[in-house]
Amino acid sequence: MALRIAFQMDPIEQVNIDADSTFRLAEEAQARGHEVWYFTPDRLTWDNGRVVARGCPITLRRVKGNHVTFGEEALLDLAELDVVWLRQDPPFDMSYITTTHLLELVHPKTLVVNDPFWVRNYPEKLLVLQFPHLTPPTMIARDLAEIRDFKHRHGDIILKPLYGNGGAGVFRLDQSDRNLASLHEMLSGLSREPMIVQKYLPAVSNGDKRVILIDGEPVGAINRIPAEGETRSNLHVGGRAEKVELNDRDREICAAIGPLLRERGQIFVGIDVIGEWLTEINLTSPTGIQELERFDDINVAGRIWEAIENKVAGQK
Repeated sequence: MALRIAFQMDPIEQVNIDADSTFRLAEEAQARGHEVWYFTPDRLTWDNGRVVARGCPITLRRVKGNHVTFGEEALLDLAELDVVWLRQDPPFDMSYITTTHLLELVHPKTLVVNDPFWVRNYPEKLLVLQFPHLTPPTMIARDLAEIRDFKHRHGDIILKPLYGNGGAGVFRLDQSDRNLASLHEMLSGLSREPMIVQKYLPAVSNGDKRVILIDGEPVGAINRIPAEGETRSNLHVGGRAEKVELNDRDREICAAIGPLLRERGQIFVGIDVIGEWLTEINLTSPTGIQELERFDDINVAGRIWEAIENKVAGQK
């Protein structure tokens, strides 16, 4: 069943074709015979009752520096497509949120992946609050006195922006650190949003596990090891990906959160697990497909498309 699909994403000509999950999803869609279109979020428009986007068909190839060919630009009526992927990277700001409102107007007649209503209402660092028995000690706060109290109770903490991404603005403050007030002042000056504070987990030195779930079911994981002297394990700030197997605790976490993800239309999700603890549930633009495919020799993108194709077929 050939589908008409579009990817709402950041500029595709700038992606790393050996790591980018959106490129891999589009590549797999092309291999399955789907008609693949592309547009950036700034080209999304609501016009007199229609949600449209100015985009173009694309042809992909796995050749660095020559990985995409653009067809003729046209105005797409998103209600006439089968699938739209919401795949631009955070920050999860009002621009991002506005796109979820517009895409919600065509969903589910046009299947938007992931469901934009729940992407908007389940930011990655907030959805975990529904599972306090699975997470390390966590606080969402802006008040410095409350954050000081949290640090007094837990000693070694991680402080980061609530709606940040990619490891930006993540600070570790150990028992002897004296920078809490100045960091709070800096983050407060950048936005009016609360911050998230979590107890530091020493197990991060052994890796921050990214588990990929498809329609609520785990398909595998990669382990991200921080660089020497670094707290953050994000791959684009120097973290190293390693092969890792799912353990009983990982499966327990997935069994607890999977039904909610499936019910809320979250087809492709990546969760972060450090040691025994769930730290984030990534719905907006999760990554890790290509690393997992290389380590486990499985077609993760193909499995995601199978789930999508089945949903589209069930709607017709």
